[in-house]
Amino acid sequence: MRAQLNDFNAFLTVKVKMAEVMEASVSDRKEEGAAANQGEDGPKLKRASLKRKSEVKTKKQKRVRLSRSHQPDYTVHQGEDMLLVISNASSQYIGSGWTPRKKGSRKRKVATGKFRPNQMRTKKTTGSKPKLENGPAKEDNWVKKPSVSQTDVRDRWGQTLPEEVLVNIFQMVVVQDGAVPFLCRVGRVCRLWNAAASSPVLWRRVTVGHCWVDPGKIRLPNTERKIQDTVTWLAQNRFSQLRDFSLCHWKKNADFMIEAVSRFCPQLRSLRLSYCKSVTAKAFRCLGLHSRCLQSIDLQQSEFQVEGLLEFLENHGKQIRQILFTHGLKNDRVLAAVSRGCCPDLELLEVNKRLDSKDGELPVCMQQLQMACPKLKTFRMLNVRPLHKMMRNGAASSTGSGFPLLEELCIATTAYSYMTDRDLREVLFGSTKLRVLDLRGCSRITPSALAALPCPELECLFWGQYSSQFRSSSMMSGLTLLTQKWGPTLQQLDIANQPFTEEDLELAMSYLTQTSEAETLRFLNLSGTRITPPALRSVVRQMTALNYLNLSSCRYLPRGLKKIYRSQEEICELLDKLE
Repeated sequence: MRAQLNDFNAFLTVKVKMAEVMEASVSDRKEEGAAANQGEDGPKLKRASLKRKSEVKTKKQKRVRLSRSHQPDYTVHQGEDMLLVISNASSQYIGSGWTPRKKGSRKRKVATGKFRPNQMRTKKTTGSKPKLENGPAKEDNWVKKPSVSQTDVRDRWGQTLPEEVLVNIFQMVVVQDGAVPFLCRVGRVCRLWNAAASSPVLWRRVTVGHCWVDPGKIRLPNTERKIQDTVTWLAQNRFSQLRDFSLCHWKKNADFMIEAVSRFCPQLRSLRLSYCKSVTAKAFRCLGLHSRCLQSIDLQQSEFQVEGLLEFLENHGKQIRQILFTHGLKNDRVLAAVSRGCCPDLELLEVNKRLDSKDGELPVCMQQLQMACPKLKTFRMLNVRPLHKMMRNGAASSTGSGFPLLEELCIATTAYSYMTDRDLREVLFGSTKLRVLDLRGCSRITPSALAALPCPELECLFWGQYSSQFRSSSMMSGLTLLTQKWGPTLQQLDIANQPFTEEDLELAMSYLTQTSEAETLRFLNLSGTRITPPALRSVVRQMTALNYLNLSSCRYLPRGLKKIYRSQEEICELLDKLE
């Protein structure tokens, strides 16, 4: 029994000693924690600080980029009526706020929200990080960063301009390059530029080209829908003051474009379709219903439904002032409709021929056309050989008044022409206001017939022969009659490859210098003629306003003078060589 009591007492003493040891260890830990909180350096804290210092020493210190003061990349000079902004930078990126993006410079987006499984967790440190004595933080005290106002002025200079100034600047670009796509692009810059580009004054004359598609690919229905939505949006929001509209190289959706423009553009005056296809009668009916101000229709090099155009001319031809179309088997019916009197106020009529077409003959009854269009001012037939027809009742040309208001007649062709002196007299017998006469390729016309025309103030005469196949080789005279009659008013003269004699050319040039003023003649084409140096010297010395002179292939001139002179400086050098 005693042995059991002794064992139990020994067990209690062991227990008591273990409890004392545990209390002593807990108290020691509390004292160490308190010492750490109060800033006392324990052995463990010393080891941690030494470890941190070793890590700081091994890491590379980043070099701080020193920002320099921004230098302006332009200089403003004030002139008499404008401000000139001259760039000082030799490269397009030097000193500019817009610099090309470097590889790998794109910033990574910081993930927010819930923690992702592949993202490493970072332990939060309760204690404050020790400050480095020789770190980059001290260098920030003397580095001067650019202010926000400087960057705003440099990058947002376009947002501080008045809207009227932007409209005037955009107007200059629109006149030179067109409204589309320039205005559509600058409207995306900012709100101010969008407001300036939306000005209806800039959208009065618009040309829309074709929608480019990869070769061999077909437009998807979604693409067609986008094109139609864009056309509708432009017509509703930009074309309120549209006056002149041109559509080029549209093989599809031409009808949709014409309908949208005619519905939302009440001030439309001119419509031009160049190399377009699939223009049906529906488009012409829409023009007749909505475009009451339409005066000019240009359908050259386009495929359209002739019946639709004829219906439009019969119902609304009185408002048309200009018609331009291409010669063809079906399109010739348009000229017949005009000759019947569908367009009594027509002022311009132009008919041309396709480049790949061989048939250029066009039957025309000049007497009937003169009676149907007495207000015609410009009549052009380019590369078309007119075949004169007589009226059915046999009326003579003297019964009509001709074209009393005609100012320009062009019957130029590169092939053979059937125009004779009689035909020319029937066309121009009443044209006393003629200013421009283009008879290039008309080899049957004689100088005496030209001198007998009733137009005393002709300004431009184009009578060159450019077809070597039908060029006349017989000598000709009579140029003096023309220079003597039209010398005071003649500004442009083209007699290229005409077989005038040397004496006739010399006498004609002398009449030209005597009757005309020094600042009248500006264009002279003597290519392929028998002009001599004495005759040329008198013209060059007297005509000081001459800025174009063609002396190529002139056989009686020295070899060094046979060229084209395109400025007054070159012509002055020619005069020095002649003297």
